[in-house]
Amino acid sequence: MKQFSLYNVLFILLLTTAISTMNAQIKTIPLWENAIPNSIENKDYVEKHESENGTLKSARLVSIPTLSIYIPKQEIANGTAVLIFPGGGYSHLAIDKEGFKVAEWLNTLGITAFVLKYRLPSNVIMTDKTVAPLQDAQEAMRYIRSKAIELHLNPEKIGIVGFSAGGHLAATLATHFADSVCHTTNKISARPDFSLLIYPVISMNKETTHLGCRVNLLGKSPSEEMVKKYSGELQVTKDTPPAFLVHATDDNAVPVENSINYYLALKKNNIPAEIHIYEKGGHGFGLGVQDTSKYWTQACEAWLKSNHFSK
Repeated sequence: MKQFSLYNVLFILLLTTAISTMNAQIKTIPLWENAIPNSIENKDYVEKHESENGTLKSARLVSIPTLSIYIPKQEIANGTAVLIFPGGGYSHLAIDKEGFKVAEWLNTLGITAFVLKYRLPSNVIMTDKTVAPLQDAQEAMRYIRSKAIELHLNPEKIGIVGFSAGGHLAATLATHFADSVCHTTNKISARPDFSLLIYPVISMNKETTHLGCRVNLLGKSPSEEMVKKYSGELQVTKDTPPAFLVHATDDNAVPVENSINYYLALKKNNIPAEIHIYEKGGHGFGLGVQDTSKYWTQACEAWLKSNHFSK
């Protein structure tokens, strides 16, 4: 009987250790401490979730943004942080595949990760739907940088990663980080130190955009001014952060020209950039699931190390 009890104790200890090792997420917090800017109260607008085996896979009708914080093991933490923008065409958030799983991967590199569940554009709950995702992105960056000491982060090594429409939001933040999009007394910079753009929507130009993203963000008949403003390849300046880009040639949802044109704009402005274009991979491959696209994370790790964002 004593032997059985000892085995049980050892099993519980091992199980507890395994769970604490696997579960890196420490908490999820509301992004905005006070009133959410640019919002219209609508009690009928309720967030909807799609789950599988108890895991949140997708979120729709997001009106209250949150930030989920993932901390790496102390012995490998390197002070770098990455803010994650899941994709979903600005109609939903693929928050597991392009959010939580990405955070767990970044933790293995010693990087602290933050998954942003950002507001999805809607005239029903916003006075200006075009700017709401950027408002959330800026606020998230300011929050992370403000917590640098508390979370043992280097305030000059805080980057972003975005997938698909999340890539558009990432590129928008990278080029509009200094825009005054809402009243705030927080003067901390919202500029990312680097960006990782994975099969991103970059342009709002009809020829190369993802039409669903364009309509959801800008409406059916946006002005030329708005199209230009939210086309990242036209907004790059000398202050735009370095970028690592990944795309597949056979992407039938978001043309590869999105990444190519952004890369060329970075090159023109002498911004350090690296681009990986795979022959096959399609769209939405997350951390890599098929063909050559499954190796992009290895290339990304090498880029992060060579730029001193990882060890």
